[in-house]
Amino acid sequence: MFSNSLRLPSRLLSKLKVSRGLCSVPAPVFEDSGDFLRLSSNGVRVFDLLEDNDIPAVRRLYNMLLKQCTVSKRLTQGRIVHGHVVKSLFCYNLVMHNTLLNMYAKCGSLEEARKVFDQMPERDFVTWTTLISGYSQHGRPCDALLLFNQMLRHGFSPNEFTLSSVVKAAAAEPRGCCGHQLHGFCLKCGFDLNVHVGSSLLDLYTRYGLMDDAQLVFDALESRNDVSWNALIAGYARRCGTEKALELFQGMLREGFRPSHFSYSSLFGACSSTGFLEQGKWVHAYMIKSGEKLVAFAGNTLLDMYAKSGNIHDARKIFDRLTKRDVVSWNSLLTAYAQHGFGREAVCWFEEMRKTGILPNEISFLSVLTACSHSGLLDEGWHYFELMKKDGLVPKAWHYVTIVDLLGRAGAFDRALRFIREMPIEPTAAIWKALLNACRMHKNMELGAYAAERVFELDPDDPGPHVILYNIYASGGRWNDAARVRNKMKKSGVKKEPACSWVEIENAIHMFVANDECHPQREEIGRKWEEVYTKIKELGYVPDTSHVVVHVDQQEREVNLQHHSEKIALAFALLNTPPGSTIHIKKNIRVCGDCHSAIKLASKAVEREIIVRDTNRFHHFKDGSCSCRDYW
Repeated sequence: MFSNSLRLPSRLLSKLKVSRGLCSVPAPVFEDSGDFLRLSSNGVRVFDLLEDNDIPAVRRLYNMLLKQCTVSKRLTQGRIVHGHVVKSLFCYNLVMHNTLLNMYAKCGSLEEARKVFDQMPERDFVTWTTLISGYSQHGRPCDALLLFNQMLRHGFSPNEFTLSSVVKAAAAEPRGCCGHQLHGFCLKCGFDLNVHVGSSLLDLYTRYGLMDDAQLVFDALESRNDVSWNALIAGYARRCGTEKALELFQGMLREGFRPSHFSYSSLFGACSSTGFLEQGKWVHAYMIKSGEKLVAFAGNTLLDMYAKSGNIHDARKIFDRLTKRDVVSWNSLLTAYAQHGFGREAVCWFEEMRKTGILPNEISFLSVLTACSHSGLLDEGWHYFELMKKDGLVPKAWHYVTIVDLLGRAGAFDRALRFIREMPIEPTAAIWKALLNACRMHKNMELGAYAAERVFELDPDDPGPHVILYNIYASGGRWNDAARVRNKMKKSGVKKEPACSWVEIENAIHMFVANDECHPQREEIGRKWEEVYTKIKELGYVPDTSHVVVHVDQQEREVNLQHHSEKIALAFALLNTPPGSTIHIKKNIRVCGDCHSAIKLASKAVEREIIVRDTNRFHHFKDGSCSCRDYW
């Protein structure tokens, strides 16, 4: 049970031997066995042996046992010790009650902790701080804040640990209503510059999104520790301030602090969300040089970073090197394969996950369903949807969205409509959007208009469905209907998000919009694309003018297509990256069909792998083909 055996005090041992005539009995010792509080010599409980001989146990014995129960989270055994304390000389001892309270709080049994608290004949500030800390650490911030108010009303003065726990509770309180009041109270008590209280205030302000206030607290601290550094780094990382988070990370290293896995995880997450792959690689390299192991906590975010940057092979390497894999690790890998359109691989890994004994959760099934949808694996997708229900998991709205997407992409519109009508939940806007996207893919105008109307009712402020319906009408030449959709957008104030593409080169982000005339290299970019355009036409490229949604003549349509943002970004990348290197392009909306065809042939013409990430998925273009196999 315990890592170190615990012998009874010699004074008590000698009394036991005299009173029972057990001089030949070996000294009682607690051993590492499943039977806690049993003597190895005769199987008698140690406290029962003491009580039978009218020998009181010393407080040190109780404290040592309760400490072991607290450290090893042995709640059942802690209750046994509590039962003996109640019958001992220490049943009214304040210190003993505080130790019991701490044991229950640290073990997460807050109801029992509160019962001990309520029954205590007297309390000190340690008593109040212990329970406040327990509430704060175990997800009951409101209880922690209420207890703090009671503590003040009873005339107890908080110390730095009390205030630190209270501020943490305020940071976790969803309404975020008392942060500034608590900061003022800390200032009044003279603890605002304390590193423990200050770190909690930092975390509070970053969770509220008040980064200027957080920075002021950080700058004013009398001293800093790794917690204060990590709190500020994590705050900027959460708020997409990746450059500032990286700058702070370097400052932390200069001041001699060792980054934790929490630090690395925050930075990898920030680089993942903002696409700062090179900076993320630098942090990863530093982590390796520091000798840190790839544990699941940081390793999962690192895997996600490589996957979202388009590097599925490195994501797989990270997965293979994880010291321990949990369900989040498997879900990260499944999501990566789904986003990159490798449906068969995702299915294989899902089956491997089940073989290892890791139980798939709702996210696991969502990932494999998405992978099946993106790869046209209709039968497999339906199988896993049914398997999910057999495993006792209740499908959520997003699982239904994925099935509608799966059926719609396969062109099974009747089946998709029947599925929507028979769902046990009310169809959400996202479900109708999935059907609308499938209608765009298959140019089904009538059903597309019906799905769009349902979306307009449920989510009138989303510009996406209006744009999709406009494009469906425009690509079919129904310009009057398209104009009607556009007029409706103007009247309701719905605005289309401007399309843009960007590439990262030498730690700098270069962004482009259609017909971009502002870039300093615009002339070289134009000439480069003309060169590529000539090559892909020789390979069979024919401009698909159905993707031009402006009512102009055929020649102007063809010219318009050649100025889409992803083509400009590709030409820029060809000019500014080494020959043969992989090109990564990101786009804020779905890549258009003509650009997909053009870049597919361009990958063969320029002998480069080109990876394009849009809002739906990744496209890996290589040797004139795409990983999506034109099913997207």
